[in-house]
Amino acid sequence: MNYLYILYSVEVDKYYIGHTSETLDERLRKHLSNHSGFTSKVKDWTIVYYEEFETKSLAYKRELEVKKWKSRIKIQKLINESSP
Repeated sequence: MNYLYILYSVEVDKYYIGHTSETLDERLRKHLSNHSGFTSKVKDWTIVYYEEFETKSLAYKRELEVKKWKSRIKIQKLINESSP
């Protein structure tokens, strides 16, 4: 399975949007490990939203679509509408 996912950090009050073909737990573990990049600065990332896709290219296409919104409000609405 392939995923679009959104991470959130309380510490920096920011969202991170990505896609992966790994399990979500494994991908989050890599974001929380020592590495360079946007998510390396803080260690409190949590997965707040995800969507499943059959192919990696569909997950990537959805990632680009969400990133093009450039709107925190739209991202928060997407997350809130998926919550029970």
